[in-house]
Amino acid sequence: MKQPAVVATTLVFALTYLLIAWPRLRWLPIGRPAAALLGAVLMVVIGTLTPARAYAAVDGNTLVLLVALMALSGYLERAGLFARLSELALKSKLSPAGLLTVLVFASGALSALLLNDTVCVFLTPVVCSVCVSRGLPLGPFLLALATSSNIGSAATLIGNPQNILIGSLGPLDFAHYAAAVAPATLLALALNALLLRICFARALASAHGARLRVQQAAASTRMKLAPLLVTLLAAVGYAAGLHLAFTTLAAVALLILLERREPTALFTAVDWPLVVFFASLFIVVDGFAATGFPSAAWAFVAPHLELRQASGVAWFTGYTLVGSNLFSNVPLVMLTGPLLAKLANPERAFALLGFVSTVAGNLTLLGSVANLIVAERARQHYELGFVEYLRFGLASTLLVLAAGVPVVCLLT
Repeated sequence: MKQPAVVATTLVFALTYLLIAWPRLRWLPIGRPAAALLGAVLMVVIGTLTPARAYAAVDGNTLVLLVALMALSGYLERAGLFARLSELALKSKLSPAGLLTVLVFASGALSALLLNDTVCVFLTPVVCSVCVSRGLPLGPFLLALATSSNIGSAATLIGNPQNILIGSLGPLDFAHYAAAVAPATLLALALNALLLRICFARALASAHGARLRVQQAAASTRMKLAPLLVTLLAAVGYAAGLHLAFTTLAAVALLILLERREPTALFTAVDWPLVVFFASLFIVVDGFAATGFPSAAWAFVAPHLELRQASGVAWFTGYTLVGSNLFSNVPLVMLTGPLLAKLANPERAFALLGFVSTVAGNLTLLGSVANLIVAERARQHYELGFVEYLRFGLASTLLVLAAGVPVVCLLT
């Protein structure tokens, strides 16, 4: 690629990520999906990519799995799962600290089986409602939801978009990846819960005696069992090594048949702007890869990435942590994933990439889409700020990586 084309492509990439990181810039407040779409179009307009190459850059398997998981989550929401969770939290006699711990593990477990972004979409209103009703501080609970959803999603190949990519790029199937990363994720959730309780001990203690601010709990929701059983069946299929996207699609199709009505409402549960966002991001990242900068960065760190040695693991962890926060974790996986097969231990490399790139999203409020979903959905009740998030996110990220990375290495 000639120098002017490299400059133009880099400027388009930088503009796209500026608009993604700060979607409400006064001079162009178009939002993240539109920013990614603009970047994708510009990559073709300036000649970096041909239309044919732009289409080829989009990973259809990833998009199909995203859509199917969101549709499946919509069925679970309509089945009353999230309403039931809200009722249980309202009726619970747990202390604020106990409720915070339950939220950490519940959101982590749900994110391992459903897309973490979708879990945050449905659980944020539940958390806000429970905190307002019980007089609990919203800050610690919103931080618990965002960070724990990210951490929990690292456990499987369907927990988040970057892991979905890792499943299509790497040598690990669902069961082998989970065996390598899930134990580290469980430890990470425990440490995150402990850190939350330490950091917010005073706020939680002051809320301990707060009375329930509702006169009477709503009548108990009757949950529909079919979506829960079908989701469990799909999870069995994942563990058996079946194709992730089509197994999830089959689960959705089965629920459509069982419901026996036109599934118009089902498609409203799909976050189509998020689908546009990721489809466009594939094109933007492919255009940036054509500049040679990602290859040069990889060439610089690759000699240090002997993953059978502690120093190599440290280099890989640092590279993934920094790259995930500079470019976001999904683009980093898109750029790095195809290169990992060249390493001596690709299984460990892909397992570490999934764990570290996901946990790296907890460093700042802008680190993952899940964080931003929580902040935006809770805005009516609480303003979760960048600095407030960073104070906890920095400590949590470093602690979780220090404890979790060695566990992943021991199991791969």
